[in-house]
Amino acid sequence: MKREELADLLNVSRNTLTNWEKEKPNLVRLINQGLALDEIISNQKKSLSELEAIQADASNGKFKLK
Repeated sequence: MKREELADLLNVSRNTLTNWEKEKPNLVRLINQGLALDEIISNQKKSLSELEAIQADASNGKFKLK
């Protein structure tokens, strides 16, 4: 994610974000870790949904072969 996108996401100016990076690097690190965790959780939910669909198809005797 670009700095401008991160600033917009956090609803702060780019200057504020730059100041945080200089003065509060742990805050920026925690924000980045939180965003990474959100992405991991989202991917896991998507994978779970796909697995549940496969399980439902298998239970109904339907198999999707590619």
